Amino acid sequence: MRNLHVFLVLIISFSVVAQKEDLITLKNATLHFTTYGKGLPIFIINGGPGMNSEGFAPLAKELGNSNLAIIYDQRGTGKSSIETISADTMTMDLMVEDIETIRKHLNIDKWIVLGHSFGGMLASYYVSKHPQHLRALILSSSGGIDLTLLSTLNLTSRLNSTEQDSLAHWNRKIAQGDTSYNALLHRGKYLANAYLYDDTYIDAVAERLTQGNMTINGLLWQNMQAINFDCTEQLMSFDKPVLIIQGKQDIIGPDIAEKAHQVFRDSEVVYIDKCAHYGWLEQPEAYFGNIKKFLNSLN
Repeated sequence: MRNLHVFLVLIISFSVVAQKEDLITLKNATLHFTTYGKGLPIFIINGGPGMNSEGFAPLAKELGNSNLAIIYDQRGTGKSSIETISADTMTMDLMVEDIETIRKHLNIDKWIVLGHSFGGMLASYYVSKHPQHLRALILSSSGGIDLTLLSTLNLTSRLNSTEQDSLAHWNRKIAQGDTSYNALLHRGKYLANAYLYDDTYIDAVAERLTQGNMTINGLLWQNMQAINFDCTEQLMSFDKPVLIIQGKQDIIGPDIAEKAHQVFRDSEVVYIDKCAHYGWLEQPEAYFGNIKKFLNSLN
C-alpha cells in the first residue's frame, strides 16, 4: 500500500482567478467546486485519492476557453469539509453520489467527464453507475477500470539507486511520525521522477506531493479492494465516445489503457511521446490538441 498512497495526480499550480466558486451543503459535509468558461460541460476528476483540486485550475482554465470546465475538491479534501473521516464516509459509492450532487446542482443533464490517474478509476465507476448522464468520457493516464494496477504499479522501478535510498529514508521518518512539510517535501523530491519524463518539473511535482491526505487515500484503496472494484461488465454496454490518452513513458503501463480500449465500444487511444504521467505539463500542445480534437468531434 505504500506505493499506492503516492498514486496521485500531480500538476503544476498557478494562481488563477476562478470564474465562479460554489459550495453545496450536505449532511455533515460540504462540497466545494469551481467553474470556468461556458459551453458544453466538462467535469474534471483529479487523482489521488486524498488530493484536492488545487493543481487543476490551469487545466480547467485552458478547457474553459471553449467549454464549461468544472473542478471540485473530493470529499474531505481542500475546501470540501466532512465531519468524520472513516471507512463509512470514504467509499467509492459516496464519491459517485457527490458527483451526482454537483451535476444536479448545476442542472446538467449530460456532461463530458475527464478523469485523471485515480480520477480515471472514479470516472469509470461513475460511468458504470450513471451512463445516461455522459456525453463522452476522457481517461487521462487512468489507473484503470479494475484493480489490475495493484499488481503492475512499481513506482520505485523508475528511480535510480540514490533516489530509492533517499526516498526510503524519508519514508521511514514519516512513518516514525515526522509529517512536517520539510519531510514531505524531501520525500516528494526523491519520488517525483517516477512520474516524469522531464525532470524540469521535479519541484512542482514535489510540492504537490506534500498535499495529500494519506488517511483518505488508504481508506479509499481499502474500499476499492473490499468491493472488488471492476467496472468491466457495466462498461461493455457504454456506447458514447471515449478518449484514452497518456504518455508513452507513463508509470502506468499501456496494458491498462489497452484493456479499457477493448472494453469500450467507441474508444480511441492516444500515446504522447516524451511524456510520462502529466501530458498537460510535459507536452501541453499534444495533450490539449488531442483533447480539443476529440471535443470538436462531438459537435
